[in-house]
Order: sequence, then structure tokens, then C-alpha cells
Amino acid sequence: MSQAPVRVSPLIKFGRWSLLLVGIAYGAAHQSRLSKKEEKVREIEGQQKAVRDAKLAEAKKRSAPAMAPCLG
Repeated sequence: MSQAPVRVSPLIKFGRWSLLLVGIAYGAAHQSRLSKKEEKVREIEGQQKAVRDAKLAEAKKRSAPAMAPCLG
């Protein structure tokens, strides 16, 4: 004894579909904006990593002779 489904107003259907599409468009735009921002951050981090690696290599060079007597 199932009842027939309730008929939904076309205005409500239109509103639901409109909001769904607006939400998808907003999400795509927001994702694009965040991706561009993250790309810039990664570029800066890459530059900082190169500087940091150079400093670590220099520190290893300086500490290697000091550690030689300890090793052996």
C-alpha cells in the first residue's frame, strides 16, 4: 500500500537545481583560486629549500674535520 509520490512544485525544483549548479561553479572557482595560491607557495618553498640545503651542506663541510678525530 505505497502512496504515490508527492508532486514537487516546479519553482522548488528550479531552485534546487539552480543552487546545485551555483554551488558547483563556486567550488570550481574556489578550487582554482586556491590552486594558484598553493602554486606560489610551493615555488617559494622550493627556493627556500635550495638555500636551506646549501646551508646544511656548508655546515656538514665545516663539521666533518671536527668529527674526524672522534670517529677514529
